Amino acid sequence: MRSNTKNAKGSGTIRKRSDGRWEARYTTGIDPKTGKQIQKSVYGKTQKAVRQRLTEITAELDAGTYIPLERTTVKQWLEIWLNEYMGDKKYGTVRNYKNVCKYHIIPYIGQYRLSDLKPHVIQSLYNQLQRGDDEKKGLSAKTIHNVHGVLSKALNQAVWNEMIRTNPATLTTLPRKTRKDIQTLTDAQIQMFSALVEEDSYKAILKFILFSGVRESEAIGLTWDCIDFERGSIRIYRQLLKRSKSEGGYTFASLKNDKERLLTPPPILLSILKEQKVLQMQQRIKAGPAWKGWNSPEEQKNWFVFTTELGDHYCPQTVYAHFKKIAKKIGAENANVHSLRHTYAVLCLQNGDDVKTVQSNLGHATAAFTLDVYGHVSEKMKQDSADRMEAYIQNTVYGKKIQNR
Repeated sequence: MRSNTKNAKGSGTIRKRSDGRWEARYTTGIDPKTGKQIQKSVYGKTQKAVRQRLTEITAELDAGTYIPLERTTVKQWLEIWLNEYMGDKKYGTVRNYKNVCKYHIIPYIGQYRLSDLKPHVIQSLYNQLQRGDDEKKGLSAKTIHNVHGVLSKALNQAVWNEMIRTNPATLTTLPRKTRKDIQTLTDAQIQMFSALVEEDSYKAILKFILFSGVRESEAIGLTWDCIDFERGSIRIYRQLLKRSKSEGGYTFASLKNDKERLLTPPPILLSILKEQKVLQMQQRIKAGPAWKGWNSPEEQKNWFVFTTELGDHYCPQTVYAHFKKIAKKIGAENANVHSLRHTYAVLCLQNGDDVKTVQSNLGHATAAFTLDVYGHVSEKMKQDSADRMEAYIQNTVYGKKIQNR
């Protein structure tokens, strides 16, 4: 005899679909008009993910806080997305996503239901962000592109979860981005910088960034085990990032594109590092009990290369302050610490390094990106190219004509 027992409210089943996704079906109650069960589904890439979500939904149903998908607002969905779909993202990426949602999306369209979110609503958001108002300054085209990227990712996940049919953000028009000229130091400024930095207590790290091209966070997080003086190499495989105290404070993190690199620096840079090692040992003796760094040669191997007089690692704000003091004196008021990295890249290209080598040293994902950023910045490179072509024409084309006469 067939049972008339209906699934209890909140109960659910999990199955794998033919398209490879996992689906959890659950019952939200009984339709009073038809007497039939009201069933919904949640989707995910793994069985574990949908089981976790099904457990959460069941708890929400029991607590009376469950919101049907068709009533889910943009704000509610963004909060779910940020809390449950960031497992493969880095800390900095998640922090950026949260800030974009908090300041640029939720205040404007957070109250809309996902099902009511149309392209013109999102277009109005972008236009308003670009214009600004009496209280807020308009955002740059680049920032609006970032906002669009975050919103599109969240809405794509909603499409994947079959909460909405299509992503309305794909039908919007974004403002045209204009690339800002990167700030680099001229040869004259490099000479002045090199002289003035000798009088600064942060001279080692500033010269290291300039002549190695590493990112500031990579230099701050550099430890002695990464330096091989015998082979003349420097291993760059992590960076030190600043987080709030509630989130752990300073933390080692993987590189920007997770791509470890091995640098072969000029000998003078290795000499700077040797001097820094001797200085650090002298500072330890001078600090005595106040020393906060390593306490034995073995411990030093894994300690920071660039440290304060008491053995602490540097903080970005202090490095920035020391650089800006010098930058002002050499007429580079608009430059920042990252400008040293840009300067290194341009110097490499000017001196004839091939793009693949520069890409590898900088840790860029592709050579195309390196060319896109630096290929247009140097008039000297253009003139050198013209001179090489002139020499080729004179030696090859006209030279052959003279021989054939």
